[in-house]
Amino acid sequence: MEGFTEEIRSFLHASGRRFTECCAGDITVFDEEERPFSVIAVPIREHTAAEAEERARRVSVLRGDRPWAIILPEDRWRRSGAILRARLSAHLGTFRSVFARDCEVRRAVRPEADAFFDAFHSYGAASARFRYGLFTKKEVSGIPEGSLVAAASFSNARRFTVGNRSVASHEWIRYASLPDVRVTGGMGKVLQTFIRDAGPEDVMSYADREWSEGEVYRRLGFRPEGLRAPVLFSVDPVTWERKALRNGDAVPENALCFMNWGSVKYRLTLLP
Repeated sequence: MEGFTEEIRSFLHASGRRFTECCAGDITVFDEEERPFSVIAVPIREHTAAEAEERARRVSVLRGDRPWAIILPEDRWRRSGAILRARLSAHLGTFRSVFARDCEVRRAVRPEADAFFDAFHSYGAASARFRYGLFTKKEVSGIPEGSLVAAASFSNARRFTVGNRSVASHEWIRYASLPDVRVTGGMGKVLQTFIRDAGPEDVMSYADREWSEGEVYRRLGFRPEGLRAPVLFSVDPVTWERKALRNGDAVPENALCFMNWGSVKYRLTLLP
């Protein structure tokens, strides 16, 4: 049976793309030869917070010259392998293409949206006030008419003060598409529908740094507002399920320990 890094290597080379490799201990970086795309394979072996923090630091060094890199921790691969294989294939050029103009945005009911997020978002469903789906208006790329190809969710308004003004701010909580589908313009179309429906004065969101630095938010007009701190997790070595550890929480006996790389906070100001 292949180990974690060997599985990543086999998958990437089976794509037909050419990769070079560099290693830092048991962390392996696969750099595609023909374009700026990299996968950093991160085994999880640590049992203490200090060890997990040191591994996260070493990965950050490797990613320093590769802002386009995907960081792939072992627990993600073990727990959601089929989804991640499809997402990686999309980055390697194997995907079904759908244009936002061939979709309509509709409010989605909670069970439908939550099931979609649980299946296709790295962190599953979350509480939200507004849920939307992108549904195909016709058959496209082999996807039947009326199919849900992407979903998004937003919070209710939270108010904060800027100068002498009270501002209604919403969080963009989730966005996910079918892992083998690239919906060109999908995020923008959902965002414009939400702005029309809810009339927010401010929208903020976070880009998970395991997968990207959030360039798509910049293209939508958001501005970066710094970083959210890394989170420490315990990882069940059988189910590979993560559980966030708060300050003072002990790592459960026999559990592994993992620290992520935080997230980038983005904000879109819509004040007149």
